[in-house]
Amino acid sequence: MNPVIALVGRPNVGKSTLFNRLTRSRDAIVADFPGLTRDRHYGNGQLGEKPYTVIDTGGISGDEMGIDAAMAEQSLLAIDEADIVLFMVDARAGVMPADEAIANHLRINQKKTWLVVNKSDGLQEEIATADFWALGLGDPHPIAASHGRNVTTLIEHVLEPFPEVSEETHPDLVANGIRIGVVGRPNVGKSTLVNRLLGEERVVVFDEAGTTRDAIEIPFERRGKPYVLIDTAGIRRRKNVSLAAEKFSIIKTLDAIKECNVAIVVLDARTGLVEQDLHLLDYVLTTGRALVLAVNKWDGLEQEAREKMRADIKRRLGFADYADLHFISALHGTAVGDLYPSIERAFASATARWSTNRLTTLLQDAVSEHQPPLVNGRRIKLRMAHQGGANPPLIVVHGNQTDALPDAYKRFLINTFRKVLKVRGTPIRFEFRSGDNPYDKNSGASDREKAKARQLSRTREARKNRR
Repeated sequence: MNPVIALVGRPNVGKSTLFNRLTRSRDAIVADFPGLTRDRHYGNGQLGEKPYTVIDTGGISGDEMGIDAAMAEQSLLAIDEADIVLFMVDARAGVMPADEAIANHLRINQKKTWLVVNKSDGLQEEIATADFWALGLGDPHPIAASHGRNVTTLIEHVLEPFPEVSEETHPDLVANGIRIGVVGRPNVGKSTLVNRLLGEERVVVFDEAGTTRDAIEIPFERRGKPYVLIDTAGIRRRKNVSLAAEKFSIIKTLDAIKECNVAIVVLDARTGLVEQDLHLLDYVLTTGRALVLAVNKWDGLEQEAREKMRADIKRRLGFADYADLHFISALHGTAVGDLYPSIERAFASATARWSTNRLTTLLQDAVSEHQPPLVNGRRIKLRMAHQGGANPPLIVVHGNQTDALPDAYKRFLINTFRKVLKVRGTPIRFEFRSGDNPYDKNSGASDREKAKARQLSRTREARKNRR
């Protein structure tokens, strides 16, 4: 089992910067103002043959109210589950009352704690650490997280009691399983749904738009199956985004959509469908992710409002009719469990593999049922099909004059393949390729040369007929 290291401290002491340094990533958003991190953010790292898990937490100031209180609660939970606590303080700010309160909490809980004095670059180490001996947590360790100074030395000391893990028994640092991204507009209930799916208060929930800022990845198991749940920041319309931190949050959300296997798009039943929902759905479809639709806040909705929401979805979301639709209440848990079968089905469809023989036979059956149209007096011919990729499934169809194939006929093929192959919850992409006849002597000629050859052939046929 990897040792778990929790980073705790006041707001804006550099916890997220150190998290990125220890995990060698940019997973945690960093900005020069307090209160940016709100949820527990997990990451993996390795020093030599010693792997470890790091938890980034929100700052604890001691006078939290509202959303800050929920953030502080998440930080205290991280302390409870950690094997080692890196208590970070600010060398330039000195000892603050909140530092003393956190130190008291750590002493009471008797956690193995390392006092880390950050932002000590440009200062003499003795001067930078002098005030922090008063906290009574042992030797202060000066570092500069932004530049990486003394960070490796610190982690070597922290991990010294833990044994090395041989390559044969090294646990996989990357969690396996279906990656589920929970996306939607701000304040539609994404974090509440994540907590309900997990069965614990894992991420901060507060009645305020924009509570979640990072894309939080949470590996877990359900009935023996591994999953990775990704809680994302809500995406507002571009004109309403002004803060740089929110822009970075949106970028991380879009990246999370690209990297997930199945996207649960959460809609708000009480505000109804809006243009931003359609834009977000369009992005999910463009990236080719498997899709599950969840209409949240369905409980307590009047019958008239429910009928209107159903009609709007049927009218405006016809382009995503292949996705399973669920009406849920994340707050009370109504129908939330039904999401898992849809997730499994969508993932299975997105990663399915079919033989060339089966796809070609299906193509021939579809063509025999409904012939492609004539183009310039010649019938479009579709000869064979094979799979060109998965997640999303890509079907490559070979024939002639495929560039002239109408969109209506392409939709006919997509619907036929989807129905026969029982594909649900994922888009299917078709690629049509036209190839020259390898036995045609003029296959490598230019269009002008081919036209002259056809004219010559017609002239010869006319002469034969006159004879």
